[in-house]
Amino acid sequence: MEEYYKALEECIKAAGYEKEVSGQEIYDDISDEIEGKENGMYVFMVKKENDVIFEYHIEIFDDEFNLASIHINDSGNTTIVDM
Repeated sequence: MEEYYKALEECIKAAGYEKEVSGQEIYDDISDEIEGKENGMYVFMVKKENDVIFEYHIEIFDDEFNLASIHINDSGNTTIVDM
């Protein structure tokens, strides 16, 4: 799992977002949100701190999920991370 967390962090940095992020925290946010959801496409928004909102675009399948993108809205600036 550590490799997955690190890959999330690296994708976000490569997209130009400069603040520190935790791949494990992102994974935990997603896991909490998708629990019990039916198969389909979803957008989940999680407020991290004052003006920072992470918007997860996810497709849920029977036994897995696909994180398509993350939109990070930070004080009026948006960073789009395509996974």
